[in-house]
Amino acid sequence: MAEQQKTQIPNIFKIPELRNKILFTLGILVVLRLGAHVTIPGINRLVVETQFGNANSMFGMLDIFTGGALQRATVFALGIMPYISASIIFQLLTAVFPYFEKLQKEGEEGRKRIAQYTRYATVGLAAVQGYGYAVYLQSQVPQAVEMGGFRFVLTTVITLVSGAVFVMWLGEQITERGLGNGMSLIIFFSIIERFPQTVGQIYELWQTGAISIFAILAFFATMVLVIAGVVFMTMALRKIPIQIPRKVVGRNQVRQGQKTHLPLRLNSAGVMPIIFAQSILFFPATLGTFFPDVGWVQGVSRVFAVESLWYLVLFTILIVFFTYFYTAIIFNPIDLAENMKKQGGFIPGIRPGARTAEYIDRVLTRVTLPGSFFLAAIAIVPLLIFRLGPFRSIPTFIGGTGLLIVVGVALDTIQQMQSHLLLRHYEGFMKKGKLRGRGARTF
Repeated sequence: MAEQQKTQIPNIFKIPELRNKILFTLGILVVLRLGAHVTIPGINRLVVETQFGNANSMFGMLDIFTGGALQRATVFALGIMPYISASIIFQLLTAVFPYFEKLQKEGEEGRKRIAQYTRYATVGLAAVQGYGYAVYLQSQVPQAVEMGGFRFVLTTVITLVSGAVFVMWLGEQITERGLGNGMSLIIFFSIIERFPQTVGQIYELWQTGAISIFAILAFFATMVLVIAGVVFMTMALRKIPIQIPRKVVGRNQVRQGQKTHLPLRLNSAGVMPIIFAQSILFFPATLGTFFPDVGWVQGVSRVFAVESLWYLVLFTILIVFFTYFYTAIIFNPIDLAENMKKQGGFIPGIRPGARTAEYIDRVLTRVTLPGSFFLAAIAIVPLLIFRLGPFRSIPTFIGGTGLLIVVGVALDTIQQMQSHLLLRHYEGFMKKGKLRGRGARTF
């Protein structure tokens, strides 16, 4: 396996198609980082950075996914989040309204129409979020606004909507012509963009004697262990065996029977349960930012503060709930059982059809329970260790949500690169003189 990796890594840039995809993706990401430093007209960027709202509010959560562009008040302040929100909305609508479910089942044409609706919804959500951001700047950071009023609000909304649409287009270009899923990669690089700054802050604290070298080593060792846990949870599977019987296709053609499996992930819902739970629990803190002089609002904000016990308990309960909720939306055992029945496949010992759907649903329910608790642990453990625990004096650039996104996107991107290398090995085997690398022996 080690020899195979040694032969694959140098071959990444020897394959023209893969090299062009990587360079195109990196070029788009450079454009995104440049745009994330262009300030909105009529705003004093330095004032906004120093007086930005509570990090535990909705704005603080959104700023994580924009790479700090929201705090810097740039043209890409909304980032890819309006498009992600619109995609989630239509994913939920597909499970609720038959019209959208029918569109999804129509194949490529139906998916294109849903994608077009998603783009329209992105513009609408970006306009609403842009208006809210402009009002927030005028009310909470008025000294940063050079000339307020309707003109400022209109200019800010147009700028932010244009930036969000441009980011959405760049993400689609990465998906079509680059490597990996464009929307996921944009969030991925927005999160890790703060890593060099965090390392610099840790170095300065060590230079001043605020933290010891042993604390830094223990911090990074703990980070490695947490990341290892995230990787384990992301790749954990429950395999259900499936038998496909021998079948006569034509007059003299016989499709041989085969054994395969249905992979059920320990965490089928991904990072969405954490995002939903944080959105609900951050709402009181966001209200507290807008109403600093209202006593009962501030009291509610303190109850739901990150360091409170109520926050941790409710956070765990909401993650478990939304894990089951989102898994039920994206995973339909009935459709899966019907498709399996049409292909002639079956689970050994289980009757095809309704019984198969019941069995898959029962296994999925059992698998989701430990997955939901593991997901809650991944969200809470970094919070307890790095923000409330022994390493709270050491700055960190990532939390449980960011870790899940970064690990998931990294694994998917690596898998796509390996697929290109596999294809190259197959071509080298078929074409004389182009067989390269010893890794081809294993395929």
